[in-house]
Amino acid sequence: MIRRGLYAVTPDWDDTRRLLDVTARILEAGCRVLQYRHKRADATLRSAQAMALRTLTRRHDALLIINDEIDLALAVEADGVHLGADDGDLAQARARLDALRPGHGQAQAMPGRILGATCYQSIERARAAAAAGADYLAFGSFFASSSKPGARRAQPALLGAARAATGLPLCAIGGITPARAPALIEAGADLLAVISALYDSDDAYRAARRFMQFFEETA
Repeated sequence: MIRRGLYAVTPDWDDTRRLLDVTARILEAGCRVLQYRHKRADATLRSAQAMALRTLTRRHDALLIINDEIDLALAVEADGVHLGADDGDLAQARARLDALRPGHGQAQAMPGRILGATCYQSIERARAAAAAGADYLAFGSFFASSSKPGARRAQPALLGAARAATGLPLCAIGGITPARAPALIEAGADLLAVISALYDSDDAYRAARRFMQFFEETA
């Protein structure tokens, strides 16, 4: 199950040691959902980083979600995958996540794997994703973001409409800072996806704690 709270998303860092050190601080602060996302890395680096993060998230009892790549998610035994509009069919992804696969000489079930879907600013896309078996829905960009500077803006009221339409957990994405977090949580965000405000901060532990406290205060 996806957990309400901070949803950390990794930056495009090739330095695996740095990535692990900063991520460890974020998880130590209480974050229990991590998405591995590296758009510029080659397959070898992505595989190595994803496997290292799988070990780290298990140590902290945190979920590991892989961005875009269902094959990589299955290979490292991640807890799930997150797909955008151009990253594959959601229903097919749901079937693959729920299927039996060979392992250690016998078929092993992979129940409960999480499927996330980016819905941008669209309630129609959210309804379709829910029907295809998505476990949570992501909307944005709510604010200007260095990772997607040209993204269209979503309005906080969209979260309430998505809740009424689907009943699924909702994730807000895009330029989220501690100052902007309370309004999005009040509007209905169950998860706040954050990159820069965590990984570019001077103290990742302290930055993560600030976000976590907003959720703790509204529990």
